[in-house]
This record gives sequence, structure tokens and C-alpha cells, in this order.
Amino acid sequence: MADITVGRNSVKNDDIVTTSKSQISDLWKKEDWLTIWIGAILIAVAAIAVITGSFDFSAAKFSTWGNGVSVFEQLSTGSFWASLVRTFLVTGVLFTAGVKLKGESVKDYIPAYSALFLLAILVRFISAEYTLNRYLEWAFWALIVGLVISNTVGVPKWLKPAVQTEYYIKAGLVVMGFSVLFSNIINFGLYGLGIAWIVTPVVIIFMWFFGTKVLKIDNKPLVITIATATSVCGTSAAIAAGASSKAKKTDLSLAVSISIIFTVIMMVFEPIIIKATGLGELMGGALIGGTVDSTGAVTVAGTALGETAQTAAVLVKSIQNILIGFIAFAVAIFFSTRVENGNGKTNVSATEIWYRLPKFILGFFAASLIASFVFLPAVGSDSVASINGVLDQYKNWAFVLAFTSIGLDTNFKEIKEQFKGGKPLTLYVVGQLFNIILTFIAVYILLSGKFFPVPVLK
Repeated sequence: MADITVGRNSVKNDDIVTTSKSQISDLWKKEDWLTIWIGAILIAVAAIAVITGSFDFSAAKFSTWGNGVSVFEQLSTGSFWASLVRTFLVTGVLFTAGVKLKGESVKDYIPAYSALFLLAILVRFISAEYTLNRYLEWAFWALIVGLVISNTVGVPKWLKPAVQTEYYIKAGLVVMGFSVLFSNIINFGLYGLGIAWIVTPVVIIFMWFFGTKVLKIDNKPLVITIATATSVCGTSAAIAAGASSKAKKTDLSLAVSISIIFTVIMMVFEPIIIKATGLGELMGGALIGGTVDSTGAVTVAGTALGETAQTAAVLVKSIQNILIGFIAFAVAIFFSTRVENGNGKTNVSATEIWYRLPKFILGFFAASLIASFVFLPAVGSDSVASINGVLDQYKNWAFVLAFTSIGLDTNFKEIKEQFKGGKPLTLYVVGQLFNIILTFIAVYILLSGKFFPVPVLK
């Protein structure tokens, strides 16, 4: 297996989050394309189920338990177990079919996936507890469960065929694309664009130069992965940037770990600080939407301020999420033409850039465009919302599988090596502070009413 040099690090091909050169057969053999088809099937079936009302395609969801609500109330219902079995069968069949087409062993994958799904159930169960659900998202517990296993008893050999982080999260991102509606731009207009689309690229550029020039971090894929996770939406953006920059899996693990830790901190304390400063719901919600990494955490933090704040936060974050595909494309071009172009070439062909581009991003874009310009006008916003209600849980299950895999695939010793001198942590903290300051300036200019009319959100 050939080595690839990333920055000053020589790593094996299978340690890198990326795609390889394209052939026609890639459409049914390569992971990126397969995740597009998996996402497309989930979207199509969910749409048919909702629009026709002829069958139930909903995935399992653990309702919040604790604080006087017994978990057995949910576990005793037949509908819950039916949805759980449906979730296992649907995801199992689709992911197993993909594994078969990739040329991997189905015989090894099926028992391994079954065990991984059981771990995912444990994660969803833990994260649904009342107190834990208020402050920590399932992504945190998925990572913790995986880390505990990998750093104590170790990951058994028979389970490893199912530990495929990128496979699950790419499929989840394609499904997520259907919820990224361009109508959100219309709802918040230039206000949302100013906050989400101007600040975000500036923060990425600032963190890139701070990381590579000031901190002098040699691992450039790690720098761009952390920068993108900080400025856009945490792990979803990190995997896209990681694939575009050929980041190692340990780079992705580190970026995700830092993002999750600070997401929890900001989700809890940012609403408190906003209330104390009297910033108001509209401005406070927009600030949360532009600075808290995770979309789920944005919703929780916005809700803590009020209904208007929640709406503003979700709108800003939704508009920001649209940038994932564009940023992944830009990172692919930048790394192929500037960062890794150390062989004396002055020009890089469009073909090379196409090789580098994570193909699943095309699925993300396609899902977003189809939802925005085909489904929305054809069936209306209520039906699209219902379809997304079904898809959201399938996306969450895919992400739980992915985050659990990250934990299972991560060793504390490897993470410790990445923290040399604390530079990655410094990069995140300084970048996030810059992000907060810049976002606040944009929010104040656009939403304070001193320069522009204050928008009314519905």
C-alpha cells in the first residue's frame, strides 16, 4: 500500500478520509457514490410514505425519560419496538448492500453491524435521560461509549468490519441535505446571509493563517478541519473538509472531540451570558446560530432564550449549513492546487480537482436543491417538514453509528500525540473567540435596528 505525504506526515491510504480516482464503475462500487444512493433511497421512500400515507417508515426515537417519566412507558409499547426493528432492518439492508458493492465481506459485516447497532441503541437510550438530554447531545455519548471500549477492553477483531465512520456520516449528510432549504435564505433574507455567509469564510481564513503561520502547525489538514468545524457546524462540516483535505482519521477524531466539548460548554453558558447582557432574543438567537457548532445544540440554546431566539438561531445555522458543500469544494481546490502541489507543477487540472472532491457532497447539494425547488413547490412546506421529520431520525441513527465508530477507532495515545504543545486546542479557542466577536459585530450591524430595519420572524 502506497504512502501519501500530508503536510510533513506520511500516512497510509486507509488512514485518510478521502476518495480515489474516478471510473464509471465508481458509481456502484465506491463509498462516496454508494452513500448518495443510500441517501436517495431513504429520501425517496420517506417521501412516498409521507405523501401517500400508505405505510409507516418512521425510524425509532427514544422519548425523554426520567424526571418522573418512566422509561418503561415507552419500552412497553409495540409501536416503539416495531419502529426499532424497522430502523435496524432498513439501515442494515442498505449499509450491507453498500458493503457488498464495495467488495467487502457481507458475512463479516452483518454480525459486526448488529453489535454496532446495539451500541447505538445504548447511546440513544442514555442520551434520552431527562438531565443528560438537556445538556449533552447523543453525539457526546456516542463518542464516550466508543472511547471507553477502545481504550479499556479494546475493539474485538470481529467488530471492526462495521467500524466505518465515513461510510455512515456521508450517508447521513446526504439525507441531511434534504432539510437544508434555500427558502431559509428568503425567510431571513440578507440578514442571514450577512451573518452566516460573510463571517464564516473570514473565520476559516483567519484560523488557517493563525494555525499555519502563527502556531506553525505542520498538519495542515488538521488545521482546515478544525477551522471548518469551528466556523460552520461542527462534525458535519469537519467530515466534509476532512475528506477534501485528505485528513487522517485521527485528525477528524481530534477535531470532533474538541468541537463536542466546546459545543456543550457554549450551549449551556452562551444563553446565560446573552440574558445577562440584555442582548435580546433576536440578536441573541442569531449570535447562537452563528457561533454554536452543532445544529441540535443551536436549537437547545436558542430555546433557552425564547421562541424568537430559537427561530433566529435555527435560521442562521440552516443558512450556514448550506455552505458545507461550497466549502468542501473550495478546500478540495485549495489543497490540490496550493497545499499539496509540491511537485513543481504550476497548474492542476480540473480532473485532479474532480478526483479530490468528496462525491457525497454532490448528493448533499442534490438533496437540498430537490427539496427546495421540486418538493417544496409541489407538495408544500408541511409535507416537506413531515418528510424531514422522518428523515431526521434516520440521519441521527447514521450519525450515532458514525460517532460511535469514531470512538471505537480512537486511541487516547494517538489523540495525546496530536495535542503537541496544546496547539490544536489553542487554534480552536482563538478561532472561536474570533468567530464570536465577528458574528456579534455582524449581528449588531444587521439586527440592532440602528442601521437596518429589524426583521419580523414567523
